[in-house]
Amino acid sequence: MPDAGVPGSDETRAVLGIARAWLRELAEEGVETAPAAPGPVETPAGAGDTAGRPTPLATPRQAGLLTTPDWGVDPGLDDVREALGDCTRCRLSEGRTELVFGDGNPEADLMFVGEGPGEQEDLRGLPFVGRAGELLTQMIEKGLGIPRSSVYICNIVKCRPPRNRTPQADEVATCSPFLDGQIDAVKPRVIVALGKPATSLLLGREVPITRVRGTWHDYRGIPLMPTLHPAFVLRQYTAENRRKVWEDLKAALARVRDPSPS
Repeated sequence: MPDAGVPGSDETRAVLGIARAWLRELAEEGVETAPAAPGPVETPAGAGDTAGRPTPLATPRQAGLLTTPDWGVDPGLDDVREALGDCTRCRLSEGRTELVFGDGNPEADLMFVGEGPGEQEDLRGLPFVGRAGELLTQMIEKGLGIPRSSVYICNIVKCRPPRNRTPQADEVATCSPFLDGQIDAVKPRVIVALGKPATSLLLGREVPITRVRGTWHDYRGIPLMPTLHPAFVLRQYTAENRRKVWEDLKAALARVRDPSPS
């Protein structure tokens, strides 16, 4: 009888297949360092699905954590930033260098929402200024032919997660009212969600970014276009991935210029 533990066995191939799928998910989310070996999952008792996987990202409303900060019915970005303050509302504040609020035109028609700050963003206090940010800037300026300063860019969390891990549900829920405040202040005509975590939050459910990208959705009455995260494109720098993002961004800009659905 074949040994189930030797390379080439059916069981081993199945395990390798699961590992490859897991790594693809990490790449899609822009994670630069693999998580530590499995340990206790930081989820409430009973959380997770029947396979023991952690509960997917919850929206603030699903988590029951959404509170409306006192910035009025028609806030400006300064109002939202003042309400955020020197935030210590979740554990992410413990390891940050700089809080990364957002950057760009406060009246932008096109808004980009990413996952969270990386190393360079944490050091400089600005979103998308590392390698992934350089690629995003090229997509905007060379691809779409508009200056980066004409759009608004922010993330679903404002502090860098340790080792660039995916933000956890409670961290996202704590920070999301401020993302909603930024959206209310900027009033974009179109939102581009960069990668799986941002798209999952804005759609209110766990989604595979490779399946939903390029399709129109809606967030609080604003057209939403999910696309691949620039960090994923850097890791999987193929002509096909570049073409997909290019098509998504062209569609977003066209919708800005002609808001009637095509």
